[in-house]
Amino acid sequence: MPELDGFKERLVYLRLWFGVVVVSELSLIGWLASALETASARLLYLAVGGMMVLGLGVLLLHRMITRSIERIRSL
Repeated sequence: MPELDGFKERLVYLRLWFGVVVVSELSLIGWLASALETASARLLYLAVGGMMVLGLGVLLLHRMITRSIERIRSL
């Protein structure tokens, strides 16, 4: 049972970070939409790069969460 509890705790932790990354990306998208006309080109490029990095983080965390769920199911 302790092993199962450890997997569940890891899953909860991953889901927390998944939420943080998704909210960060949505906030960045909102800022980008509102500051598109007034922000400098450098800042816009950084925002797009940040969106790509956060998007990659969402995908990686999703895969880790899926694997954790499958591992819990197999126990």
